[in-house]
Amino acid sequence: MNKIDVLVGKRIRARRHAMGISQSELGDAIGVKFQQIQKYETGANRVSASRLWAVAEKLGVDVVYFFEGIKRSDGTDDVAADPIDNMEFLSDRDAIEMMELYRKLPNSQRSAVLAFMRSMVMESHHNLSVANS
Repeated sequence: MNKIDVLVGKRIRARRHAMGISQSELGDAIGVKFQQIQKYETGANRVSASRLWAVAEKLGVDVVYFFEGIKRSDGTDDVAADPIDNMEFLSDRDAIEMMELYRKLPNSQRSAVLAFMRSMVMESHHNLSVANS
C-alpha cells in the first residue's frame, strides 16, 4: 500500500463525511460500487487520475485538494521518504466542527478565541517541558 494513496483516501473520506455523502452515493456518481470507494478510502486501491477528477467534481473540490499539505517528512528530494500530511486535521470531525463554528463568529470574537487557544497550547507545551526536565 502506497502512503500517498492512503493519504489521498483519507482526504476522500474526510470530504465525503463533511458533505454528508454516503459511499454508495459517491460510487453511483462516479460509476463504481461502494466497495470500490471503501478501497479508495483505505488506500487499498489506487485512484486513477480520471476517477479522482470525478470524485473531486462530486465532492465540490479541486483535484489539488487531495494533495495540499502533503510534504516529505525529511525535507529531501528522496522519492522513498515517508510523506506527512499537514492537513490531517481534516479527518477529525471535532476539528471540522471547530472550524465551522469559528467561521460563524464575528471578527472580534475570532481574535479572542485564537488568543485563548494559543495560550492553551503554550501552557501545555510549558507543562510538558517542565515534566520532562
